[in-house]
Amino acid sequence: MNWSAFILRRLLQMIPTLLGVVLLVFFLFNWVGGDPAYLLAGKMASPEDIANIRHQLGLDRSVVYQLWVFVKQIVTGDFGLSWATREPVSHIFRTRLGPSLTLLVPMLVLETGVAVSLALLVAALRGQWLDRTLMVTSTVVMSISLLVYIIVGQYVFASLLGWFPVKGWSDDLWRNLTSYAVLPILLGLFVSVAPSLRLYRTFILDEIHQDYVRTARARGFSERRILLVHVLRNAAIPIVTNVLMGLPGLLTGAFLLERFFAIPGIGREIIMAVERSDFPVIKAATVYVAVATLLANLLADMLYRALDPRVSLEGKQDD
Repeated sequence: MNWSAFILRRLLQMIPTLLGVVLLVFFLFNWVGGDPAYLLAGKMASPEDIANIRHQLGLDRSVVYQLWVFVKQIVTGDFGLSWATREPVSHIFRTRLGPSLTLLVPMLVLETGVAVSLALLVAALRGQWLDRTLMVTSTVVMSISLLVYIIVGQYVFASLLGWFPVKGWSDDLWRNLTSYAVLPILLGLFVSVAPSLRLYRTFILDEIHQDYVRTARARGFSERRILLVHVLRNAAIPIVTNVLMGLPGLLTGAFLLERFFAIPGIGREIIMAVERSDFPVIKAATVYVAVATLLANLLADMLYRALDPRVSLEGKQDD
């Protein structure tokens, strides 16, 4: 099977999953979330006001019609206006995506590079003091909330030492990368490297005990070459899976960093939407994350084939 047929088949396989997500989101927001008309009208609204809002939102129409409107919103990318700001939801996500990527792309690249490098190091020195020290340190780092690191980091490095601005953002990409985003990136990196290091170390140690490693040693290959060429290549598949599966959640997972450092990104916008019961923004975010997860899964399958030619496209299709 060639790449085009494989990609087309996987895209078709995504349709039932996406339909399930759409139905789940629709019924959750329409029945569990309460009547949007009451949320928009306020506590002092009259029955006539509520009925008028329900008519404007189409809530007085049949369930089938409301579902059709929701599906049309997803296909067109037009989720209407934010209830809180009256700003088009599509414009909200389009303008907030840049700041989020400015923060998260460097953090993801640095986290992957640092975690893989340290995992290779501790795997080569497994059982020694450096290995044990890093594992204990990682456990301690993971046991403390990111909120604590943010508060301490802002006080020590921003307020006390004055190395970085406490919060803020600008329209200049370079200024953001070299000033406003530095401290949140470092704090996010400090927290995210710990679990990744422990996970990648496990992946690498699993490969070190395989037969091909013993064969490579018997052929006289150096430990450095075995780790960097043979072991890392095979361990790269689960590492890629972990990185790609975490990509969609990155946009919403850094909401604390965006909120406390006043970064106008998607994560901060979603938290504000939840606080204000801004259903159009929340529904759009849920759908976007679901689509991003499916696409990340497809990209992971494609990278499997690139990293290991033994993984056939037919085999991935049947999984």
